[in-house]
Amino acid sequence: MKYRTIGTDPRTRREVSVLALGAMLFGSVTDEKTSFAVLDRYVEAGGTFIDTSDNYAFWTDGGQGGQSEELLGRWRRSRGIGDEVVIATKLGARPLAPGTSCTDNPEGLSAKVIRESAERSRERLGTERLDLLYAHIDDHTVPQRETVEGFAALVAEGTVGLLGASNQAVWRVERARSLAAAAGLPGYEVLQYQHSCLRPRTDVPEDLFPDGSLGHAGAETAAYLRAEPGLTLVAYSPLLKGAYTRPERLPRDYDHPGTPARLAVLREVARETGATAGQVVLAWQLGHELPVVPLTGVSSVAQLEENLAAVDLELTAGQRARLDGAH
Repeated sequence: MKYRTIGTDPRTRREVSVLALGAMLFGSVTDEKTSFAVLDRYVEAGGTFIDTSDNYAFWTDGGQGGQSEELLGRWRRSRGIGDEVVIATKLGARPLAPGTSCTDNPEGLSAKVIRESAERSRERLGTERLDLLYAHIDDHTVPQRETVEGFAALVAEGTVGLLGASNQAVWRVERARSLAAAAGLPGYEVLQYQHSCLRPRTDVPEDLFPDGSLGHAGAETAAYLRAEPGLTLVAYSPLLKGAYTRPERLPRDYDHPGTPARLAVLREVARETGATAGQVVLAWQLGHELPVVPLTGVSSVAQLEENLAAVDLELTAGQRARLDGAH
């Protein structure tokens, strides 16, 4: 395994494995035995960065979520896992009531919700401090200053370490970070967006929110990362839910002429390296000029093993240039 540092403050920054493990469906679609086996193998391989959310996976049973955090809590206690493994979680997108969703009835990002949701997550995970806490979605109904101060209060109390934002428009992230900096408060240091080798069309986004705040890390996000070198991008769905091996799974916003061209180059590089297409995608992200941490979700140890092998896959400058230039 290889490692990188996320965060800049010596008091909260953490060293994490370059490949993060998503636990979204652990404890719901993925049963406990399989989930434990995947988690055990990930840690055995040197993995130290696990991602979850307080609303995972509410859609599987029409509830409010919490299954993933609860399973991770049971796993931590049964294995004696301490702060050597960084567990990131998110809040703000938990449905307020069973039978509703994160789009029509989310808890939001008020100071009250931030405090109460973080406390519930700490209880479920069985930890005194949340290593990395994200604002899962944006909340335009609450003043950003209230959200910024709500998160910062938990950092000051020592119950939260790093702060992050997921699925928010870049200008909103920058405004929140500016508010925090002006007040001398900790701000978002980790961004989590969907990011992969294939590029979606921008005229038919698959966003869940009208402002386009749930979607892909595109050129604007890349430019922001270049301008703010202290930030890290955690890239979720890097393998597009298996679409690199099963193209029929590609979302409709990838249906454009550039996709076949990029897939053709990807397959060429896979043949040259003797790797799978998915491994090439992960290696492409791992060796990116920008600080990108692929966040992979798996449902078996075999899938995890394939992803782990990508950590040691080195692409040549020429291969990377071909992947970047295909369109």
